[in-house]
Amino acid sequence: MALRSHIRTMSQHFLLSAKARTLSLASCLRMTDLEAETLFRSIRWPATNGKPICPHCECPTVYEARRPSGALRFRCKACRKDFSITSGALFAFHKMPLQTYLAAIVIFCNEVKGKSALALSRDLDVQYKTAYVLAHKLREAMAVESKGLHLGGEGETVEVDGGYFGGYVKPSNHKENRRDRRLAKNQNGKRQVVVVMRERGGSTLPAVFSSEGASVGFITARVAKETRLIADEAGSWNALHARFAMDRIDHSTLYSDRAGIYTNGAEGFFSRMRRAEIGHHHHIAGAYLVRYAQEAAFREDHRRESNGIQVQRVMGLALASRPSVDFCGYWQRAN
Repeated sequence: MALRSHIRTMSQHFLLSAKARTLSLASCLRMTDLEAETLFRSIRWPATNGKPICPHCECPTVYEARRPSGALRFRCKACRKDFSITSGALFAFHKMPLQTYLAAIVIFCNEVKGKSALALSRDLDVQYKTAYVLAHKLREAMAVESKGLHLGGEGETVEVDGGYFGGYVKPSNHKENRRDRRLAKNQNGKRQVVVVMRERGGSTLPAVFSSEGASVGFITARVAKETRLIADEAGSWNALHARFAMDRIDHSTLYSDRAGIYTNGAEGFFSRMRRAEIGHHHHIAGAYLVRYAQEAAFREDHRRESNGIQVQRVMGLALASRPSVDFCGYWQRAN
């Protein structure tokens, strides 16, 4: 009886509660073309209640000029140029229906750790390359929030930590031929470190460097001088003592103490990012490692929001962004 009472009084995890589910994929798939267009218009032009504004000259006087195929287009009375809901935005030059893009965003946001391009291609019934580009565009939208972000301030605490990704070197078959893969001379030069700055009760800011020591200048530029910084025992962070009031935690001895000295927030970020790598992506090193880190930071900062709010947020960021800097011209082999 006491056990049952204890179970009833246990707090429920947010992701298991009804508050986390405010939008279903089924409701998005049941949308008509007009309903999807209305939703995208309301998010693209919120200041005018969905009334289009020309992205070329910002003229508010436009009228509808649908194509014979039924595709929605608008024409500006001032510059006489045609444009669509996604013109000049991250989804510019889109080929798929808007319902497909909406479904992709919902599927992408519903995954707590991440979504692989292969699984997304099967869900949407598109080519792997199409799903791969679309997923990276959504990560690019998520990264907008970290652009120019500064952390900390007087009375604030920021945790700093680093995690290495990529550059895997397969050990030799015979024991006598094996080398210590921790040494730089036995590595392939592809190993990179994601350095994360996580403000307690605030935002998460990741960046990618060749080593932890190379991130000191970035940390100095993005964290306010009055901030209390907490890092582990790694010698890479010694240079930060010259600018910040710092506390260190030696993980070989303990992970946290009663004075509130710990980096559990930063460690939690890497825990979820590692799970995304192992369970979904399998390989997140290379040129796009920073995008995966920014996606993990977005999911970390908004993990207590409902999936409906997350979808609206990602849609808003995508429609407010310029065409992709990473994948514009991808299909023409420009990248």
